[in-house]
Amino acid sequence: MTATSEINPTAATLHSPVIAWFDANARDLPWRRPEAGAWAVMVSEFMLQQTPVSRVLPVYEQWMERWPRPTDLAADAPGEAVRAWGRLGYPRRALRLHGAAVAIRDRHHGDVPSDHAQLLALPGIGEYTAAAVASFAYGQRHPVLDTNVRRVFARTVTGIQYPPNATTAAERRLARSLLPDEESRAARWAAASMELGALVCTAKSPECGACPVAEQCAWRLAGKPAHVGPPRRGQTYAGTDRQVRGKLLAVLREAAEPVPQAALDAVWHEPVQRARALDGLVADGLVEPLADGVYRLPAG
Repeated sequence: MTATSEINPTAATLHSPVIAWFDANARDLPWRRPEAGAWAVMVSEFMLQQTPVSRVLPVYEQWMERWPRPTDLAADAPGEAVRAWGRLGYPRRALRLHGAAVAIRDRHHGDVPSDHAQLLALPGIGEYTAAAVASFAYGQRHPVLDTNVRRVFARTVTGIQYPPNATTAAERRLARSLLPDEESRAARWAAASMELGALVCTAKSPECGACPVAEQCAWRLAGKPAHVGPPRRGQTYAGTDRQVRGKLLAVLREAAEPVPQAALDAVWHEPVQRARALDGLVADGLVEPLADGVYRLPAG
């Protein structure tokens, strides 16, 4: 834990206005409701990685209706998780979530662990997801650094428009220094700073007039200097292997039986790229090749 004397002096002036703003403006999302539970939080965190809330909501609701507990998902084939993932993108997340559910069943009697180290030891769970589940589901004190939080801290404290492309040790130190001492308040701060980045301190069009800490924002006070670091990574899709993988997976998701090679060949005109994408899906465990040139989602 960070002692009170070590907390960034800026923190005391940020906590109250940001948390008060969150209390008044937080979105009513199903995984935030008191009855949601840790599994709901975990599912949402997997789905929300690189995917907006509007796309996640319908898939999340169907998922939780079908698999309300980790043991329910663990009892099903991993391919069913891939099928239910639909078009959320980055479908390896579905396999990782299934793997985490199996581990929760086998190691923790079907209950999502509250211990941060045990969360981090689950397959498919990294630093961010472990901290998010421990914080949002169990009210613990952990720095939760997603893209939105990193952008808020970069602007309000560091005075730059965008954070680095990858999380740095300096960002982790800053996040720890900004944490309130009290666990429940720290968890609230984590959620509030994330929501502020998602709704107000956005990447392209920040609404500084609606920001509860605009008067303290180092970037705004410096005149909003333009980004001078390495170019920000864009996300292209059309014509990429990722698009081809998505088209191939769509055929398999919609099929009740294994799919012949010819049906997969029909979805993309360029044979070399198509073969590369299919090989990648097989290597990632998202597609299972069978005898006689047919393919299916993984059965286990």
